[in-house]
Amino acid sequence: MTSLRNRIAGFMILAIVVVIALATLVAVQLVQRPLPEAAVIPVARQIAWNVRFAQTDRAAAEAAGMLFADRPAAGEVRDRSTQRWTRTLAKQGLQNRFVVTEDPQGTTRRISVDLGDGWVILPLPDLRPPRGGWRIFAAWMALIVTGATAVSLVAATRITGPLRILEGAVDRIGRDGVLVPIPETGLPETQATARALNHLSARLKSAMESRMRLVAAAGHDLRTPMTRMRLRAEFVEDDAEREKWLADLAELDAIADSAIRLVRDQVTQGEAQDLRLDRLVGEIVAELRALNYLVTLGPLAPLVASADPLSLKRAIRNLVINAATHGKAARVRLRHDGEGAELVIEDDGPGIPEALMERAFEPFFRVDKGRRKALPGAGLGMAIARQILDQLGGRIALANIQPRGLRQTVTLPARIV
Repeated sequence: MTSLRNRIAGFMILAIVVVIALATLVAVQLVQRPLPEAAVIPVARQIAWNVRFAQTDRAAAEAAGMLFADRPAAGEVRDRSTQRWTRTLAKQGLQNRFVVTEDPQGTTRRISVDLGDGWVILPLPDLRPPRGGWRIFAAWMALIVTGATAVSLVAATRITGPLRILEGAVDRIGRDGVLVPIPETGLPETQATARALNHLSARLKSAMESRMRLVAAAGHDLRTPMTRMRLRAEFVEDDAEREKWLADLAELDAIADSAIRLVRDQVTQGEAQDLRLDRLVGEIVAELRALNYLVTLGPLAPLVASADPLSLKRAIRNLVINAATHGKAARVRLRHDGEGAELVIEDDGPGIPEALMERAFEPFFRVDKGRRKALPGAGLGMAIARQILDQLGGRIALANIQPRGLRQTVTLPARIV
C-alpha cells in the first residue's frame, strides 16, 4: 500500500510541477521579451534624434550632457548587438558607423556613433532578461516542488487510507477466521471503511456460529434415534443381517461424534502450554501400536512447542491413523528444520492424485469412493487435523512418494530443548 501511495503522490507531484513549469516559462517569455514596437523602436528613435542633434549643434549637445570622444567608448565590443542596432538605426535613416561596448562587469552598455569628426557616446538601455534568471527560476521550482510534495502526500494518504485498512484487516484475521474489530476513527472515508468491515465481520461471525451450532445440534440429536435403532437391531434374528445393521449404526455414530468434535475444536480452544513434542509423538505411536496399527517410530528430536496438548495430540493422532489405515503402514520421525519442528509421516499406500491433493482436507472426502465403507473412519480426520494446526500457527503439506506412498509434513513453531 505504501508503494501505491508513493506512485499516486509521485504522479500528482509530476503533474503539478510540469503544469507550473510550463506556465512559468510562458509567462517569462511574454514578460521579458517585449514587442519591438514597445521597446526597441522607441529607443532607436531617441538615439536617432540625439545623433541628429549632435550633428546639428555640437556645442548645445555638449551643454546638454552628451559625451564626445575621438574613439568609441572603452569596453568589450559586442559584435552581435552592434549588427542588430546598425540594422535598426538604418531604418531610422542613420547610415553612420555604430559600435556597442560593454563594461567588464557586464552591467552597462553604450553605443558609440561615428559623426565623421569624432564619436558621440550614448547610453544604451539593456533590454536583456535580468541576470540570474535561471537561478531564480530554479529556486521558484524548488519551492513549487516542496509545496506540491506536501500536498500530494497528504492527498495520496487520504486516498489510500481505506485501502490500507483493507490491507491491515487481512493481516489481523485471527486463526479462527474472525476479524479483530477495527477502530472507527480518523477521516470520514476511513471511518466508513472500518464501519463496513466491522459490520461484515459481525455478520460472517454470526453466520459461522449459526452453522456450527446447526452441525453440533444435528450430530447430537442423531444419537437418540441411533440408540433406538441399535436396540431394535439387537432383536434381529439373522446374525449376518444384525451385524450389518450394527456396523452401519457404528459408522453413523462415528460421523456424528466427529462432527461434534469438529465444532468443539472450532469454537473452543484449550489453554496453550509448553510440551515436549518428541514425548507426545512417542506416546501417540505407542498407543496406536497397542491398537494393532502398523506404525514405525523414527528419530525424534527433543523439541518444545506451545500448544493445547489435547488438540495437538488429536491432530497428530488423526494423521498417523490416516497413514496407517489408508497407507497400510506409517513411519513417523521428528526433526528441527532451523525455524521450528518438522513432523514427517510417510506410508506405503497408493498416494493421492495431484489434482485431488488439496481436496484431501475436505470433510467426508475420500480419494476412492468405493472404499468409503470398506475402510473405517468418518472422513473428518484430515479436516480436523488441518483446522487444529492452523489454530496453532502450523501447517501441513502432502506429497506423493516415488514409486509409492504419501508423505505428510507438519511444521510447527518450536524450539530445541
